[in-house]
Amino acid sequence: MLMKRIFTFAIALTLLLPLFGEVVIVKKGKPAGRILCLEDNSVTKDAAGLLQRFVHEVSGAFIPVIYDNNGKPVRGDVVIGGTCDAGEDGFRIVTQDGVLYIMSGGDKGVIHGVARLLEDYVGVHYYATRFYKIDEHRKNIVLPEIDRMVTPAFRYRQTQSYAFEDPVFKMWFGWEQPQEIFIGNMWVHTFNRILPSRRFGKEHPEYYALLNGERMPGDHSQWCLSNPDVFDACCRQLDSIFAANPGLDMISVSQNDGNDTYCHCDKCMKIYEEEGAISGAYIRFMNKLAERYPDKQFSTLAYLFTYQPPKKVKPLPNVNIMLCDIDCKREATLTDNESGQLFVEAMKGWSEISDNIFVWDYGINFDNQVSPFPNFHIMQPNIQLFKQNNTTMHFSQNNAIRGTDFAEMRTYMLANLMWNPYCDLDSVKRVFMDAFYGAAAPYIKEYQDMMEGALIASHKQLWIYDSPITHKDGFLCPALIKIYDQLFDKALEAVRNDSALTAHVRMSRLPLMYSKLEIARTSAETPADISEQLRLFEQWTKQYNVQYLNERANTPADYCALYRRRYMPAEVPSKALGAKIIYLDVPGLKVKGAYDVSPLGAPDKGYQPIAYAGALTDGLYGGTTFVESWVGWLGRDADFIVDLGRDTSFSRIEIDFLHQLGAWIMLPKGGTYQIATEADGMGNWKDFGSYTFAEDRDMQVKFVLGKAETPEPVHARYIKVHIDGLGFCPDWHYGVGYAGWFFLDEINVY
Repeated sequence: MLMKRIFTFAIALTLLLPLFGEVVIVKKGKPAGRILCLEDNSVTKDAAGLLQRFVHEVSGAFIPVIYDNNGKPVRGDVVIGGTCDAGEDGFRIVTQDGVLYIMSGGDKGVIHGVARLLEDYVGVHYYATRFYKIDEHRKNIVLPEIDRMVTPAFRYRQTQSYAFEDPVFKMWFGWEQPQEIFIGNMWVHTFNRILPSRRFGKEHPEYYALLNGERMPGDHSQWCLSNPDVFDACCRQLDSIFAANPGLDMISVSQNDGNDTYCHCDKCMKIYEEEGAISGAYIRFMNKLAERYPDKQFSTLAYLFTYQPPKKVKPLPNVNIMLCDIDCKREATLTDNESGQLFVEAMKGWSEISDNIFVWDYGINFDNQVSPFPNFHIMQPNIQLFKQNNTTMHFSQNNAIRGTDFAEMRTYMLANLMWNPYCDLDSVKRVFMDAFYGAAAPYIKEYQDMMEGALIASHKQLWIYDSPITHKDGFLCPALIKIYDQLFDKALEAVRNDSALTAHVRMSRLPLMYSKLEIARTSAETPADISEQLRLFEQWTKQYNVQYLNERANTPADYCALYRRRYMPAEVPSKALGAKIIYLDVPGLKVKGAYDVSPLGAPDKGYQPIAYAGALTDGLYGGTTFVESWVGWLGRDADFIVDLGRDTSFSRIEIDFLHQLGAWIMLPKGGTYQIATEADGMGNWKDFGSYTFAEDRDMQVKFVLGKAETPEPVHARYIKVHIDGLGFCPDWHYGVGYAGWFFLDEINVY
């Protein structure tokens, strides 16, 4: 151990001297030296293994690896270890007297140093999962004189990417994941993990938020942070968590997911008023934890109701602010759209009181992940903005599962930006496209550039719960889709003899294919080739292992089966097609939070831009995105009449409901149908049937029928519909304490 310390110190002294000379590490296909590792740990082993593997792939030579070497390095050796001032995850690569030294600024610095050495001096280039290229295979590897130190722009760099299935890709770009730094993988929305409501809620409801005059323990409830007993209970739990997880020092103590569910008790409200922001109560609580545990880092969310900074209290140095721009639109940079400007103002406020900021940025379409999301033009300026405002940790949540919009290129570009926000991003993009698409690259680039330009010109917003249907008159209009298809046809023709590049082009075409299917279902005129489009989409998603279409884990196979059943022309049309809807003004209590509507039985003007009666009988079914075709009620019952126009014979009535828990859209309790003939008028109703729904906690998006039928046909003109809403969201849901939605689109009569 003493010799090791002397050797490390000798390296530090030697590197103060003038540096010169090239380093020969492979000569005539044979190793010219060794890989000397100063430490025997997983990081050093990964770095040595990475270097050994790719030197062998380039030259055929296996350089031996030696750990804890106490001797002096000789010419041709590569020394991995020692320290430098490059900062966490940074590195220094330097040559001296025929020896190459790779040193770390901390954490995984030596791995990143090896990757950069291979990239810039050996000619190995990694682009995507298990996809890399070597400039040339050669028998000699000679490194020039080098003295290079690199510090990443952010000490923690995270994204989502299926590419992490390849551990080499993850190491190559220095990506990190929450479980690597957060104790017990507790990195966001942790209130219920620390004080589970199922355990504490019954005995201590006072620990939880006061909403609408009641304490609301639940899986997504917030804490009553002004209650000193909550702090004591939290500390008891943290003591156990810390004891069970030695070796890590960072943990998230952060609000559960859900909006406006913060505590409304008098004491908490007083703190909000004093601080000018709800976050004030949270930062006061975190500072108490930070003082109690000065050797720990406490991360907490500035998200939804807490994203505005407090006016008085300042986070202590070991309080990390995880700032989220979830409500911002994506068609323009954060500084150039109204929603983004509100976020920028909040971010600057946080940066004035903290230099320990973690920005969570969203470049994802949660509802339709396999659809175009042309936001490449805003990535670099936004990341530069984060860097300029004391951001030291960054998570870019992007569409990065298989089949999403340019998932591979997004990950590659983000990797470069998180190391250097001021890199030449156009060059980075061209390098990737040339490698990943080959001869198809010019057509793919034209497609992407044209789509981005069309989005900007359309003046339509791009957001994280978007639908291709929103843009069917903009960047996904018929004329542009025709050009996009032509470009992809040319791209496929250009690489027809290369199966790997063909797969890359086909994967990149999937979002366009999905968009065409989604837009087609909104038209009364079904495209003649819709069955073939659907067959090909199903084939390719299966072939390329595209597992999900949205955040809620709906699969392509389920989508295609549902499409054939739900959206293809019906053999027997509904007898309610085009029927008139009459909303009723019925007595009843309105739940707090519901919109003012008239009559009371009419839908709310909330999520959907236009709540119109025609949507219920136009024969067009809504999709997984709640913003199109659906009509919703918030916290209330629905009451309306379907006027078929004349007495009609039928035996079945059904309504199509949406189940999407993430958007606070749940199934109602149930409903009833009554009927009347033209002669009876709308005053002599007879019962037809009813239905009920069981509670459903499944996060998948579903379409569920509220159905009733009779053994024999009945004759009637009018159908009176009553739907029994849930009222408040249940205690296990994000919206605990607030009104919940139910959505429907089609009323069918058969």
